[in-house]
Amino acid sequence: MKLSLPAQTILLPSPVLIIGTYSADGKPNIMNAAWGGIASSRPPQISVSLREATLSYHNLKRTAAFTVNIPSEKYLKEADFVGMVSGRECDKFKETHLTPEKSERVNAPLVKEFPYALECQLTRQVELGSHTMFIGEIVGIVADGEVLNPSQLPDIEKVRPMLWGSFGSMAYYNVGSKLGNAFSVGKELHWN
Repeated sequence: MKLSLPAQTILLPSPVLIIGTYSADGKPNIMNAAWGGIASSRPPQISVSLREATLSYHNLKRTAAFTVNIPSEKYLKEADFVGMVSGRECDKFKETHLTPEKSERVNAPLVKEFPYALECQLTRQVELGSHTMFIGEIVGIVADGEVLNPSQLPDIEKVRPMLWGSFGSMAYYNVGSKLGNAFSVGKELHWN
């Protein structure tokens, strides 16, 4: 029997997205933001929702640019740390021993150690209540060659991204095994 639960922000799973921005003095900053995802195919766009209390919120509004860095599971501690502290209080790159690199396409830093990142130019923002949704056009992707598939796209089994289990579990998870091919396995069902 299904139970009726109160409205909550639980969507399983949520991606672990590390958002890169520059502060007013040019200092690189990163934050962990699980609330985001693809917003459009044409043009390619992604959304991330941030609270006004964060430094990244103000950096993004000022520069109109950001990167979405995808950490592999081996950077679990670093990814968690950058979501626990404010860039106003510490240099997150220094504390995590991660390396900032300037994006060639947007005014935002990349995380050198992470397997790939999306370079985004802000196209719009929507005030939603506790968060503001920032929508950015993906103007480029930077990726390590060893995580690409034969089509030169990031391969989930090589990237080994992390997932956040939402407030239900307050934990991170890795990606499991392949279940089937998209737009193919469903053909096994027959309908008229």
